[in-house]
Amino acid sequence: MNRTLGRAFPHVYCELDFTTPLELAVATILSAQCTDKRVNEVTPALFDRYRTAADYAGANRAELEELIRPTGFYRNKASSLIGLGQAVTERFDGVLPSTLEQLVTLPGVGRKTANVILGNAFDVPGITVDTHFGRLVRRWQWTEETDPVKVEHAIGELIEKREWTLLSHRVIFHGRRVCHSRRPACGACILASDCPSFGTGPTDYATAAALVRGPETEHLLALARPASEQDAS
Repeated sequence: MNRTLGRAFPHVYCELDFTTPLELAVATILSAQCTDKRVNEVTPALFDRYRTAADYAGANRAELEELIRPTGFYRNKASSLIGLGQAVTERFDGVLPSTLEQLVTLPGVGRKTANVILGNAFDVPGITVDTHFGRLVRRWQWTEETDPVKVEHAIGELIEKREWTLLSHRVIFHGRRVCHSRRPACGACILASDCPSFGTGPTDYATAAALVRGPETEHLLALARPASEQDAS
């Protein structure tokens, strides 16, 4: 299934915009309970105003809160960003650390955020168990675990380490584009023949095809199109 997802999504990437590890840490903190699209609308002005950990450490709270307000929970997120800046400045000489053990000690950074940073900013393999990832691996019966850390370890035993970051992106892409929570596009899914939950959503190709989203839609539909549909076209 991982190899098949590799065919469906040959070019996967972090959908949060960033240019430095610190920017990715900030964007990931802001992405909690918020879409990546909304975060990407907010971060250009934010990153222009706050360029270093020291900038966040010394931020004017009211100004920072106003900049990140559209991402929701802006007061808590502002506290995390200020705390992140202070911790990185005081404990790591202003440079975001590059190990899981150090990252999870920072305000606002749990294992999920740490793995996003490691995999995408430092090229260290990591499994990111977000809502989509946990939902899909349980739907596929790869694991029955619900605790994110246990899910991370369970899937880590199934997939070789060098694939962890790519797998995370592939699963998340698939969850956002095809395997939706309430009405997955089963009939237009490249994993249909391997999925133990096939039939959770509509199995008719035309009906399911209308549910597929994202910039890869044409490619995904071409891969999943049944032979009868291909012959007809």
